[in-house]
Amino acid sequence: MSTGTGAASAPAPATHDSPSTAETPLADRTPAVPRTATATESPEPAEPVEPVERGGRRTSSMFASLRIRNYRLFFIGQVVSNTGTWMQRIAQDWLVLSLTGSSTAVGVTTALQFLPMLLFGLYGGVLVDRLPKRPALLVTQSAMGATGLVLAFLTLSGHVQVWHVYLAAFAVGLATVVDNPARQTFVAEMVGPRQLQNAVSLNSANFQSARLIGPAVAGILITGVGTGWAFLLNGLSFLAPIAGLLLMRARELHSVERAPRGRGQLREGLRHVAGQPELIWPIVLVGFIGTFGFNFPVWLSAYADHVFHAGAGAYSLFNTLMAVGSLTGALLAARRGTARLRVLIAAAAAFGTLEVVAAGAPSLWLFALLMVPIGIFGLTVNVTANTAVQMGTDPAMRGRVMALFMMVFMGGTPLGAPVVGWITDVYGARAGFVVGGVVSLAAAATVGLVLARAGGLRLAVGWHHGHPRVRFVPREGAETASA
Repeated sequence: MSTGTGAASAPAPATHDSPSTAETPLADRTPAVPRTATATESPEPAEPVEPVERGGRRTSSMFASLRIRNYRLFFIGQVVSNTGTWMQRIAQDWLVLSLTGSSTAVGVTTALQFLPMLLFGLYGGVLVDRLPKRPALLVTQSAMGATGLVLAFLTLSGHVQVWHVYLAAFAVGLATVVDNPARQTFVAEMVGPRQLQNAVSLNSANFQSARLIGPAVAGILITGVGTGWAFLLNGLSFLAPIAGLLLMRARELHSVERAPRGRGQLREGLRHVAGQPELIWPIVLVGFIGTFGFNFPVWLSAYADHVFHAGAGAYSLFNTLMAVGSLTGALLAARRGTARLRVLIAAAAAFGTLEVVAAGAPSLWLFALLMVPIGIFGLTVNVTANTAVQMGTDPAMRGRVMALFMMVFMGGTPLGAPVVGWITDVYGARAGFVVGGVVSLAAAATVGLVLARAGGLRLAVGWHHGHPRVRFVPREGAETASA
C-alpha cells in the first residue's frame, strides 16, 4: 500500500523463488504493502500464519484468518446474515415478478437497491475513513434488519404493493452506502495486512456458502408458505452479526489512524486512485462487468419463467449452482497468496465468454450447469480486484478507495439493470444475456491491453511444442531500458 497521495504501490519483493521486479510486468505484478503502510497498525496477532512459496507462487492455509478470534466472530455472524440476505433477494425478485409480470420491474428493483451507492458511495467512503468501523457497522446492520422485518409485516399481512418493495430496496441501498466500505475496511483491522487476501477470499466464500443455502430455503418457503416468511427470517438473521460485533475484543483490533475532518478529502482519494494504473484499471474493469455482466436477477428469473417455463424452483436452482461455482472460486482464491492482475484479466475474459455461450444453451440442464463455471470466474474477478485494490491503497484512504470500488461495481447496476431488463423484455432473455457477456469480454480485452502497454509489454502469438500460444512479452524498448 502506498503511504500518500503521490506514492505508487510497490510490487512484491523478489526472492530466490520469484522473479525480480524488473522481470515482472505491470500486468503480472501483485500490488503489495510497502513497509511504511503498517506504521499505524498494531502488531500481528499471536500465531500468524505466513504465506509460503510454492513453485514461485505464494500460497497460504485456506482458513488461516479464522484463527483470529475477532474475525471468527465476524465470519460466523455473516454466515447467518448472508443466508437471510440471499433468501430475501430471491423472495424480493420473485415477489416483484409475481406482482407485475415484468422483467423491467425486477431490473428497477435491483437498480433502486444500488442507486444510493451510485449517488452517495464516495461520500460514504469519506465518512467511513472518519468513523470507527465497529459502531458504524452496528448501526447499518440494525437498519437493514429492521427493513426486512417491515417488509415481512407488509407481505404477511397481505398489504404489500410493488412500491413497498421499491422503497425497501432503496432503504437497504442507503444503509449499504456506509455498510459496504465499512465491512471491506474493517476486515483489515481484524486480521492485518498479511492475512488480508485470505480474509477477503473467505468473506466471499462465506457469502457464496450462504448463496447455496439461502436460495434453496427461499424456494421452499415461497412455494410452501409464501415470500413473507423469507423476509421475516432475513430480518431476524441480522441479530447474529450484531452479536458478533458486540462480543469482539477491541484491544485485538489492528488500529488504523482515522482521517480527520477536512476539505478536499474526496478529491484526494480520487487523485490517489487516478495516479496508479494498478488501482484505476481494475476498478474500470469491474465497473463494466458490474454494470452489464452481473444482472443475474433479471436474466435468471426470465430464463426460469419465460424461456424454460419452470417456475421459482428453477430460479432457485440456477442461483444455487452459480453459488457452487462462486464458492469454489472463493476457496481457490483463499488458497492463493497473491492477487495477480493477469489472473483478473483472464477470469474476466472467461466470464464474458461463458455468458455468451450460456445465452444460447438449448436446454434447462445445460444452462444450469453453465452457471457453475460462470460463478467460478465471476467470483475470481471480484476477489482478485478487491484484494489488489485494498493491498495497493494507503490505509488512511482505504474507506474512500473501497467506496469508489463498490460504487463502480455495484453503483453501475442502476444504469445497467433497467437497460438489460428492457432488452430482455423486448428482445428476449437470450439477447439480454449476450449483451452482458459481450460487454464483459470487450472490457477484459481493453483493460488487459492498457495494462500491458503501461507495463511495457506487447502481445506475442506463436507456437510452443506444436500448440499455439498467446502471451505478453516485454517490448524491445522496455527490454533495452531494463538491461
